Amino acid sequence: MDKLQFHGMSLTWLNGGVTSLDGGAMFGVVPKPLWSRKYPVNELNQIELACEPMLIQYEGKNYLIDSGVGFNKLTEKQLRNFGVTEESTILESLKELGITAEDIHYVLMTHLHFDHAGGLTRWEGETLVPTFPNAKIYTSKVEWDEMRNPNIRSRNTYWKENWEPIQHLVETFEDRLQVAPGIEMIHTGGHSDGHAIIKLTQNGETMLHMADIMPTHAHQNPLWVLAYDDYPMTSVFAKEKLLKEALANGYKFIFYHDAYYRMIQWDESGKIVVDSLSRTKEARIQFQR
Repeated sequence: MDKLQFHGMSLTWLNGGVTSLDGGAMFGVVPKPLWSRKYPVNELNQIELACEPMLIQYEGKNYLIDSGVGFNKLTEKQLRNFGVTEESTILESLKELGITAEDIHYVLMTHLHFDHAGGLTRWEGETLVPTFPNAKIYTSKVEWDEMRNPNIRSRNTYWKENWEPIQHLVETFEDRLQVAPGIEMIHTGGHSDGHAIIKLTQNGETMLHMADIMPTHAHQNPLWVLAYDDYPMTSVFAKEKLLKEALANGYKFIFYHDAYYRMIQWDESGKIVVDSLSRTKEARIQFQR
């Protein structure tokens, strides 16, 4: 497991699963000759996407950003269609750290698509139960409302298996929520109507978890948004605004989906990498040499 110390916060990426999705869908209208220079693709036109929650240990509390794809919850058809090469082993990851699921105090959900919310519940015999029974689960009100009442498009990713067992643990927010000093959730919309990012601040420095409006380092360009986005222009405007602020102030970016980088920081121009942390687990899909 990869770790990063951010002043008083200890960040650890847990094993939440791996998907392999169509590269064209992940880069929208961007031509393949452009995006494939920045992110490798296999012969099936799939790109590798980690689904790895981040554990933040801070001032005696355990915070989790998103929850992975879950374990033994997807059908064979879903495993194939979503290119799932690994399911979640998040409980084993926590055990290696000397932590149990009961020790998680807060789960910060950027949004509730299956690849982020699948790990919120687990099988206990024939019953689905909360994976983190003692945690408050934060998500935006817009996201929570749509999760429970999906439309004709979103019902393909908002599943009752991922929300019914945990509804008594959920607390919602509108525009912003300060979870703790230095940990803030900010509603952006775009990828989903209720999508949120996470902003971490310590000693005058900032890290942004852009979730799925910038799922990988290769999505830095504000115009490079996903075909999966429900409101792509909202994603473009939100990312443009955040990137302008981030590059001007030296923010670092941390990722849930990137199969190659955990963290990256660009210079003010956005063209030169000045700091980074690579994902030590080698991705199955690599650039062809």
